[in-house]
Amino acid sequence: MCDMPSADTTRVSVDEPEPVQPTKEDGVAASGSELIGGPIGRRALLGTSWWTPVRVVALVAIGMFALGMVQKLPCYDGAWFFGVSSQYTHACYSDIPHLYQGRGFADGLVPYFDKLPGDMQYLEYPVLTGVFMEVASWLTPGSGSIQHQEQWYWMVNAGMLMVCTAVIAVCTVRTQRRRPWDGLLVALAPAFALTATINWDLLAVALLAAALLMWSRRRPLAFGVLVGLATAAKFYPFLVLGPLFVLCWRAGKWREFGTALLGAVGAWLVVNLPVMFLAPEGWAKFYSFSRERGVDFGSIFLILSQRFDIQITAEAANTSAMIMMVLACGGIAALAFTAPRRPRLAQLAFLIVAAFILTNKVYSPQYVLWLIPLAVLARPRWRDFLIWQACEVAYFLGIWMYLAYTTSGDAHKGLPTEGYQLAIVVHLLGTLYLCAVVVRDVYLPERDVVRRAGDDDPAGGVLDGAEDVFVLGVAARPPRPAAHLEGPQVEWGSHGTGGSSP
Repeated sequence: MCDMPSADTTRVSVDEPEPVQPTKEDGVAASGSELIGGPIGRRALLGTSWWTPVRVVALVAIGMFALGMVQKLPCYDGAWFFGVSSQYTHACYSDIPHLYQGRGFADGLVPYFDKLPGDMQYLEYPVLTGVFMEVASWLTPGSGSIQHQEQWYWMVNAGMLMVCTAVIAVCTVRTQRRRPWDGLLVALAPAFALTATINWDLLAVALLAAALLMWSRRRPLAFGVLVGLATAAKFYPFLVLGPLFVLCWRAGKWREFGTALLGAVGAWLVVNLPVMFLAPEGWAKFYSFSRERGVDFGSIFLILSQRFDIQITAEAANTSAMIMMVLACGGIAALAFTAPRRPRLAQLAFLIVAAFILTNKVYSPQYVLWLIPLAVLARPRWRDFLIWQACEVAYFLGIWMYLAYTTSGDAHKGLPTEGYQLAIVVHLLGTLYLCAVVVRDVYLPERDVVRRAGDDDPAGGVLDGAEDVFVLGVAARPPRPAAHLEGPQVEWGSHGTGGSSP
């Protein structure tokens, strides 16, 4: 049996570990802290007042969300309702007010059950998102002009999405207990504030953030149920089960994975089965729409079709995206089994969702919300995070300026096609950059800022501190001597090791 690490070399098992202070380990965070008085000093009384990290991060997140609402003010005052291009030139577009009438909520139609007038016969969103939209319509006053109702509908949805924002912030803070201040990366993310009220994605993001918190607390059933609910709200959250599968395989945690999988399938079925049986045509609309949708904004396929003047059919795009995604999944699985130390769950979860985004045939600007909490847990480093966020803000502006160009007629106000293609490339490169940094951290765990603080996988739940039972390639060989590092190091998550490094 391997010797367990002592309290002198790791704090993983301590009930109330000392929090990591980003201003002491991150140069960008330290520089930014000058705006509020400078880095935390050694005599600071942390956690002894009402201003705990959870409350601070939650309030900052709500404040940034409110600023994002203010950014939509030109549209709220008229750009959503008068003219076409003005909502794009002000970069304040949102699906929410337009779909209030466009998807029958203004007329009291029941999603999935009642047919809609026009080309879109049924609501094209997953069931739980449809429920969210319907509840917001119940809270919207039915009197006054349609413009007044749409304004109210957006405001009600914004209030509900603000609650989701607070949930995301709190869950991110609590998932990695020793790094509560990393939650400020989520709270202050500019792309989060800009895209939060474009669509209803924050519901799924909040459920997945809560799921990861439950897994970190060693509650696989609750994790699975929340993943199932998140998948019932948006398609992408189920992807997290893939990394969890390979990590549990490497660690031999089959029982916990099975519990999580059953919880996810059960929760998804509970939400979907009633609509599936009672309104099968309406229920299937989300899946048929996703399959039949052609090449759209933000994708590599759009650049190829525009640059080379070729027609890429929806079927061809689906096939190509599927092949690329399968290859990406294979690469992530190989990474999981061959890394010198078992990767952290957040690292692989970020990579799998990023791969889905990069290979998809459409990239709406609010999809960045899917990645922000995962990126914070995977690579809590301000420099890399802000580089990526700058690329996403550039894309956010690029797509609206491109739409302004295409809808302004002969005036051509905005960004031409070549400029928009450049914005797509910037988005792709920014995401690939962050993926590359995460992959580097996996293969060089001494570069991982979470593990440099002495932790193994604080969000890993039963995986945290577990020994490996199945590895391949490099992981099966004795570990090479690490470079000079500061701070405590642990070797958990390595094949055949359980002790700490000197």
